[in-house]
Amino acid sequence: MFRDPATLKAIRNTVIWVVVAPALLTGLGLILAVLVEKVRWATAFKLLLFMPMAVSFLAAGIIFRLAYDQDPGKGVLNAAAVSVHDAFSGTSSYPTARARTGGPGGLTRGSDGSYTTEAVRPGSAVAIPMVGVLPKDLPKNAAPAYPASTRGPASGEVSGVVYLDFTPGGAGTPGKVDRRESGLPGMKVEAVSGGTTVASAKTAADGSFHFSGLHTGSFVLRLPASNFAPPYQGISWLGPTLVTPAIIGAYLWIWTGFAMVLIGAGLSTLPRDTLEAARMDGANEWQVFRRITVPLLAPVLTVVFVTLVINVLKVFDLVYIIAPGPVQEDATVLATQMWLVSFGGGNNQGLGSALGVLLLVLVIPAMVFNVRRFKESQR
Repeated sequence: MFRDPATLKAIRNTVIWVVVAPALLTGLGLILAVLVEKVRWATAFKLLLFMPMAVSFLAAGIIFRLAYDQDPGKGVLNAAAVSVHDAFSGTSSYPTARARTGGPGGLTRGSDGSYTTEAVRPGSAVAIPMVGVLPKDLPKNAAPAYPASTRGPASGEVSGVVYLDFTPGGAGTPGKVDRRESGLPGMKVEAVSGGTTVASAKTAADGSFHFSGLHTGSFVLRLPASNFAPPYQGISWLGPTLVTPAIIGAYLWIWTGFAMVLIGAGLSTLPRDTLEAARMDGANEWQVFRRITVPLLAPVLTVVFVTLVINVLKVFDLVYIIAPGPVQEDATVLATQMWLVSFGGGNNQGLGSALGVLLLVLVIPAMVFNVRRFKESQR
């Protein structure tokens, strides 16, 4: 059993569960129990927070499998993450745009994904053709690039147009701005001299841009890689790194109400005269909570914590349902590993039996501790 890498990973993940989940649940349950006691409609809040316990683990696993989906169009968490990211960082309008391979235009692709033109001088007009953008994906304000390409630069200016080098129907000449070809608005263009950016501009609706006041000499025009950056797709919640914390988050959603109700029941039995005496002696609410409430609740907190430890040791449903197949091994715990090696394709009944015995051995101390606590409380 201890020579099997997958089993060792299951033991490691089980340790993470035992260390993290019961402590978080007990802490959240305590905080919520104290806060709910101080608000109106406390029963309604308790009902709402306890309601996830009525949802089966199978249904909860499916709910969170969808919530954690990598596609922002399906996963609500990544939809929120993408919305926040795009609100502050913006997004590229042309993630698929590229220069025509081996075609005209004189564009050179850099190692960072940017494109640069050949050297130009003030008084020059430059047409920068791009392909790879579907006409339906063009911004709504995109205008024909042909009129912009016919306007020459003023003295001391460098002007140009960035356009989609594609004519619907297949007509047109590659590398030449045709009448039916569209500009690419919002594209960032930089004038670079000696490796330093000396000016930058954004293309207009027709794809045109202008640089004025440039000193004499030659420049190259660069389309930065940010123009072609793929859209932000959110966080890989169910990747190898975050899959275990993500499943623990689903577990917290289900069991926090349970911890809150039990701790709240213990909170309601506390002697109020002790709390009021502490307040009259000058203790603030934090001191009352830390020095009076928590010590008096210690037996209840211990029972809740140990009960959750026992429950966490045998968690199976959420791990099996939420973790996708490719990362199932990264999220596996003892219960899922026991099932996988015995019935899920491993066909190793001996290893499965050994894991079952190990799970029993790990649960027994917590059960014995709980029984002793109950007997002490009865005495």
